[in-house]
Amino acid sequence: MNENFDPLLSSVQNDKVKQWASLLDKKNRDRNGQFLIEGVHLVLEALRGNADVKTIVYDSDRGIPAELKLERETNDSAATLGLEWVQASRPVMAKCTGTDTPPPVFAVLSKLTVDHSAIFRKNGLVVVLDAVRDPGNAGTIIRSADAVGADAVILGKGCVDLYNPKTVRSTMGSVFHLPIIEADLKELLPQAKAKGMKLVGTSLQAKHTCYSYDWTQATWLLMGSESEGLSPAVREFMDETVIIPMKGQAESLNVAMAATVLLYESLRQRDFNK
Repeated sequence: MNENFDPLLSSVQNDKVKQWASLLDKKNRDRNGQFLIEGVHLVLEALRGNADVKTIVYDSDRGIPAELKLERETNDSAATLGLEWVQASRPVMAKCTGTDTPPPVFAVLSKLTVDHSAIFRKNGLVVVLDAVRDPGNAGTIIRSADAVGADAVILGKGCVDLYNPKTVRSTMGSVFHLPIIEADLKELLPQAKAKGMKLVGTSLQAKHTCYSYDWTQATWLLMGSESEGLSPAVREFMDETVIIPMKGQAESLNVAMAATVLLYESLRQRDFNK
């Protein structure tokens, strides 16, 4: 368990280094079924969330970060017992993370396995994203969904790749806390309606505010793209629309802010309105 015995990779031409660096591209993530995470916090969240971590790579000049060293020495779970620890030179760290100032550690993981049954729970709350392309917005919405105890997040076609490093980074570890499903909404939304889920979205023409909607019922919250909102094909499935009232002079909220407002109103009604 001593880091002095961990293999050292110093050349960016090493085949393993090239394979890790290739995971910065979506086509290679899809082909290999793996993705990268960066930084101490995300690696800890992955280990504690029982994700399938294959390899942890740390900067040889800085050594294993103290938090991870403690996890390695004290945690005998499957998450830490079977994985590979590697130390790497600063150029290798930079090549694999795509940054000039690389983090002290990154990890290689298998793509997450997902419990699809979570999306149809009685009185459940699911967030559905339709063509949300900005990784920061998608990651923030996943983080907000996690914060309020939503059952799942669904990424429809046209959304940013869940395993884009910027998306994963923006979730701040929430990617390991709740099911996140990539799906074709034209196939999934009819199933949701058939199972009694209310499909709700936002609209400037809505007759009700988000505060008058009953968020205690089984709800799928539909949020659309940053520039165009929900697509016409998705709007056809909506049962109800709501509007977020604004008192000041701001023209609008971005999709991540709007989703967070709606999710916290659902939390208020579900857990703090009794």
